Amino acid sequence: MILKALEIENYRNIPAARFEPGRELTVICGKNGQGKTNLLEAVWLLTGGKSFRGAKDAELIRENAGYAVAEGETQGFGKESRIRVFVGGQPGARKARTVRVNGVDYGRAANAAGTFTAVVFDPGHLSLVKGSPEGRRRFLDAALCQLYPGYVTLLRRYSRLVTQKNALLKSYWQTPDANGLLDVFDEKLAESGAAVSAKRQEYLALIEPEITGTYWDIASGSETLAIQYEPSFEPEKGLAPVLRESRARDIAAGFCTAGPHREDFSISIDGRAAKVFASQGQQRSAVLSLKLAEAAGAQKITGEHPVMLLDDVLSELDETRQSYLLSRMEHRQTIVTACDPDLFRRTSGRVYRMEGGILHAL
Repeated sequence: MILKALEIENYRNIPAARFEPGRELTVICGKNGQGKTNLLEAVWLLTGGKSFRGAKDAELIRENAGYAVAEGETQGFGKESRIRVFVGGQPGARKARTVRVNGVDYGRAANAAGTFTAVVFDPGHLSLVKGSPEGRRRFLDAALCQLYPGYVTLLRRYSRLVTQKNALLKSYWQTPDANGLLDVFDEKLAESGAAVSAKRQEYLALIEPEITGTYWDIASGSETLAIQYEPSFEPEKGLAPVLRESRARDIAAGFCTAGPHREDFSISIDGRAAKVFASQGQQRSAVLSLKLAEAAGAQKITGEHPVMLLDDVLSELDETRQSYLLSRMEHRQTIVTACDPDLFRRTSGRVYRMEGGILHAL
């Protein structure tokens, strides 16, 4: 997968820019707060995903502008594509993202998932180790949505059912035949929820050897990482019995307490829970292992290596780990940000500087 060019307009602090990355390494350098991460985020939007920083659509639009545009020329899966993501709407209306691919209107941006694939790392992803289960579920779901277009529909269906069931649980005592309605919801949730959980477990099993092997290499064989999915039900029994058993608890809580929306996966280093004991350097190495494995998994599934987007990736890594990571950037398109471009002096690549939202080729 290759990003040939990106044109953006009114995106955060960037009034307009044309970005033409190299086919392998491209470095975007500059001081903090100049717009380096904003540019990476604009590239990421081409995947159909939400902002990797959790920003709302309205926050992506430059101040005093009514819209933002990110339009990319990509090459992958044996064809060239032009993806145009538009963020905007009528004055006073809720901002939304829509997408056109090769001039064809796809509607909401998520519908273009799979056209262009990328893997992103930014410092906020350190929460994958010590943060809430929601972030780890999002890591799996974001990858699966890019790799399997049908998973987007499946996840939406399951999430919509959970939302509807929660609304019923909140008004349980005021709703006639609430138990009968819950039976209907649970039957549908058991089916779609089992499919969501199975797909996550299948994907994690696929990339698990790459995760553990990469961490072993990053740590120069001094530490061992292990990863384990924690499902909410036993596959041979299915989700339905768990939903029945949680009925009283759900009614008391006013929300659905069991299912894939509550699942997690654990990370341990040398047999100790990383969530509790991992140092800052170990967290960063673990997340890099997850992200590099995500890219390797995408290549295994689709035959195309996704574009790597790495934000401030080398800080807090020692020289050995930096060298290993730089070696993994070879022969694949990688776009990185750095305050100090000298960190990449051992490699050749295209270099840009970002100052006050203005992009300059060096």
